[in-house]
Amino acid sequence: MRIVGVGMGDPDSVPARAVAEVRDAALVFAADVPGAVLDVLGVVDPAPLGAQQPGDDAVVIALDVEAHRLARRFPDAATTPPRDVLRDRAIAASVARLARVGARLRRDCPWDREQRPETILPHTVEEVFEVVEAVTEGDAARVADELGDLLFQVVFLSRFLEEDGTGDLGTVAAAQADKMIERHPHVYGEVVAGDAADVNRSWDARKRAARAEQGIFHEVPRGLPAMAYSAKIQRRAASVGFVFGDVSDAMAQLQEEVGELAAEPGSFELGDVLFAAIAVAQRLGVDAELALRETAVRFRRRLEHASELARADGRRFEDADLDDQLEWYLTARLLEQASSGESPTPGRSGDI
Repeated sequence: MRIVGVGMGDPDSVPARAVAEVRDAALVFAADVPGAVLDVLGVVDPAPLGAQQPGDDAVVIALDVEAHRLARRFPDAATTPPRDVLRDRAIAASVARLARVGARLRRDCPWDREQRPETILPHTVEEVFEVVEAVTEGDAARVADELGDLLFQVVFLSRFLEEDGTGDLGTVAAAQADKMIERHPHVYGEVVAGDAADVNRSWDARKRAARAEQGIFHEVPRGLPAMAYSAKIQRRAASVGFVFGDVSDAMAQLQEEVGELAAEPGSFELGDVLFAAIAVAQRLGVDAELALRETAVRFRRRLEHASELARADGRRFEDADLDDQLEWYLTARLLEQASSGESPTPGRSGDI
């Protein structure tokens, strides 16, 4: 079987290679191909896909997006164009369709017509957090859905550039691709990067060289959440050699800051503890945001389980004293550890 992508649906842009493939085919199946495109291909009464399983000598024609889907469904089938080219064309067609939707909404929807970039930003931020939640939960279908919502934010904000005459979605995508290529010389050039740390150092160095006059912390938004801001400025400091020791040194600094907090409790010393903890994460190669989020998710899951255990005992978790609440929580923790194959941590010590 050969799967042939016949373009985006415009009869004037049907690829010549597709026409040649179909002309020589003994049996042609079609998957929702517009009649005008069939006319260009010279196909009359193609077999509908699904009526019967296409044989090895069959040609299946479809618009690029559907052809790409079919190519994934039939991994052993030949394709025209080659699979990587078909994938590129299918993605381009889908993104172009989404851009057309955005343009029409700006033109025809009263709510969308009234929007400005600054009024869209709260929705953009919300969509980012929804993507984070979906990824954290590991729900692939929801991840795809939330990524689509976030992608539309990019499409819609790019539309304002187009209306202002300063760019469009294409220029945004092209500039980003150029930037990624320039900042990955170990992939697109001759630079050698032995590990992820080398990549980070190279990345920061190239950004710094491109904007040398702007200082060490150029383009580090002060409005970032505190943990992301701290991690980013620590990485920038490290990129110019301002970093103290290894993991053990960072741990010693953290212990020192904890001691100072114990001696003088307050927001200043607490801030030092948090900043030092992020430095430990940097030395370990751990993303502090993800590590903290994982702990918070685990705590929430266990506390919800503890509440269920209380109900099973005929009690309300919120009405119980702290000792009972802790017993349910510790039981929930042990049950979770047992089910996941972890070594149990009995008692009130151990992980959260």
